[in-house]
Amino acid sequence: MATLTVTLKEELELNGRERGSEIVLSIGSVTQAYHRIITCPASVQTTLARFQDAVNTSDGALDLQDAKYVRVSNLDDANDVTLSLQISTAENGTADSSTSVLLQAGHSFVMGTPHDGIATDDDAATVITTLTDLESLVVDPASNAVTVEVFVAS
Repeated sequence: MATLTVTLKEELELNGRERGSEIVLSIGSVTQAYHRIITCPASVQTTLARFQDAVNTSDGALDLQDAKYVRVSNLDDANDVTLSLQISTAENGTADSSTSVLLQAGHSFVMGTPHDGIATDDDAATVITTLTDLESLVVDPASNAVTVEVFVAS
């Protein structure tokens, strides 16, 4: 087993003072890594990763309960993408809702476990404390071919 070390560092000098910070996270008991660099064709949605209860239930599936860290990075230097988080609110391995975020050029999206790690509610703007499963990550690059990177530690 290995330990994944993630360092998040901001460097900013503003008005003569350092305003940035550095946070280091260590994630132990990592036994698997999934890493892909994918060129997403223009005007086509691309599935980057799929999470299931067992790896044999879907082609290329990652074990939902083993995954501990998920990162998607937009490697393009000019074009944004929409990152869709496909959610299985019934926790049955099938996406039945989604949440989308803008992933600007050069930016990353990071989350911890996809198991009981996300939820969405379209009828109330309140904090949801009963979380469900992330089923997959999908990118829509709009009218530009864009390269993205996905990294999952399990």
